[in-house]
Amino acid sequence: MAKLTIKEASSCMWDCVSLGEIMLRLDPGDERIRTTRTFRVWEGGGEYNVARGLRRCFGLRTAVVTAIPDNDIGHLLEDFILQGGVDMRHVKWVPFDGLGRKVRLGLNFTERGFGVRGAKGCSDRGHSAASQMKVGDINWKKIFAEEGARWFHCGGIFAALSATTADVAKEAMQAAKAAGTIISYDLNFRPSLWQDIGGMDRARQVNREIAPLVDVMIGNEEDFTAALGFEVKGVGESFSKLDVTAFKAMIQEAIAAYPNFKAVATTLRNAKTATINDWGAVLYYDGQFYQAIERPNLEIYDRVGGGDSFASGLVYGFLAGKTPEQAVNYGAAHGALAMTTPGDTSMATKDEVEKLMKGGGARVVR
Repeated sequence: MAKLTIKEASSCMWDCVSLGEIMLRLDPGDERIRTTRTFRVWEGGGEYNVARGLRRCFGLRTAVVTAIPDNDIGHLLEDFILQGGVDMRHVKWVPFDGLGRKVRLGLNFTERGFGVRGAKGCSDRGHSAASQMKVGDINWKKIFAEEGARWFHCGGIFAALSATTADVAKEAMQAAKAAGTIISYDLNFRPSLWQDIGGMDRARQVNREIAPLVDVMIGNEEDFTAALGFEVKGVGESFSKLDVTAFKAMIQEAIAAYPNFKAVATTLRNAKTATINDWGAVLYYDGQFYQAIERPNLEIYDRVGGGDSFASGLVYGFLAGKTPEQAVNYGAAHGALAMTTPGDTSMATKDEVEKLMKGGGARVVR
């Protein structure tokens, strides 16, 4: 299993470029989607959240590639993205048809859940600009060969959006690979995205076509099972009894099937309630397993985006030249902190992440 060979920062304009759809998240706060009269608006998207976390928490240079309708709603999203510090020069702005018959911005209604009531998402993203992206829309040679990028990130959410987006992801990965850019992919299986286009069988077909292009594969046990077909056997009912050996066996099976994987990372979560989760992670790299600090009974404020923040912390660890053990712990700590605040995106700082990694508690900081 080969090690990652990451370009020097001085040779590239970007530390990380992400490809994916960015939506407006409408959050009912403590209420329910079906009964609320007010929503708080955020931006969010699985692939974008990684780029934003790398920029705002870890201070790296990031850009996003997506498509946005050129109307006031699209420019509201633009305002959010600019506040997050992610560069937008490679965004495709699509003319608005006046009503949204042909193109629109995707919306994601998400309630956080509490106790025995789990978090719930309801997407309204059909005909979105990002879902209509096609091969040839983006000048990938300019991004990877001319400007230069150390890392490229995409995921299973973007690949599931339409019949064309998986091909866009593969086009980007091929250009990234030709330029020596590291490629990460978060499986991020969402049943709702696949249910009308072939379900799990189609998800596996698409993701198995993408997997041979990936250097760093990320996901949880459900993702690896649903999106690639690898099953975790012998998992206990609670995190304290979690058979990490079973996860390691699954990861080794994945590496045997895809020897191009240079690293495989999986989050470990046991949702006791919507607000109490056991949380951890495992990384396989250079022939060894590295397990993050376990956080049983982690209190959750908003779990959406925790996996994306794990991914951005992990990517930061590799880009910053940290050890594999440090990298997986950056990911796990960042994911834990991201779930203590509302919204899809991280509000944590690098100092807070490193404090938590060192065992810091929740005493008041004055």
